[in-house]
Amino acid sequence: MRILIVEDEIGIANFLKQGLEEESFAVDVANAGDEGLMLALTGEYDLLILDWMLPEKSGIEICTQFRKEFKDTPVIFLTAKDTVKETIFGLQIGANDYIKKPFHFEELLERIRVQLRTKTSETNELVLGTIVLNLNSHTVTKENNEIALTQKEFALLELLIRNKGKVCSRTKIIESVWDIHFDYNTSVIDVFINALRKKLNLSITENYIQTVRGVGYIAKEI
Repeated sequence: MRILIVEDEIGIANFLKQGLEEESFAVDVANAGDEGLMLALTGEYDLLILDWMLPEKSGIEICTQFRKEFKDTPVIFLTAKDTVKETIFGLQIGANDYIKKPFHFEELLERIRVQLRTKTSETNELVLGTIVLNLNSHTVTKENNEIALTQKEFALLELLIRNKGKVCSRTKIIESVWDIHFDYNTSVIDVFINALRKKLNLSITENYIQTVRGVGYIAKEI
């Protein structure tokens, strides 16, 4: 899952980026309003976190323009603005949630998860055949046996299951899991796919992760 943070306090932005990446999110950061709006309108994000007060353009301006094109992507305001009137206004112009500074990272993380569950109408678990990925406990099991995955392997499997039945191109995978936006040697994806298949101990009849030659990979239930 890919998140955009627009926050001019560099310490907070870096703290959030590190924390969310540790939870297997791909994260982009902008420290000013113009860059934030450009990324929001041109990138493919699952959720936005916006500060209210920003150089160049405010979070309110970003949210207002963003909502003209993207109706369903969740937006969370993270700001020191704390009056009821300001909270209501932020929600009225298109924000889905509002958390005040200072904040606890665990609370923000749970609010993010709630918004993403609401967006996709999903439970805490993603299922692919006999494989179950739990978003809350950050675990993967196959036939009730827990499988130890690295953060990148977990994020890759999550992306494939969320797009079950749809081809995930190499570009989509490298941008969503590795947070890279430019031409890159995507052979690293093949290495991780092979490692994932091996750890999941997929048999011939459990061809859940299939290669689409020249394009990418697809998760399918056989």
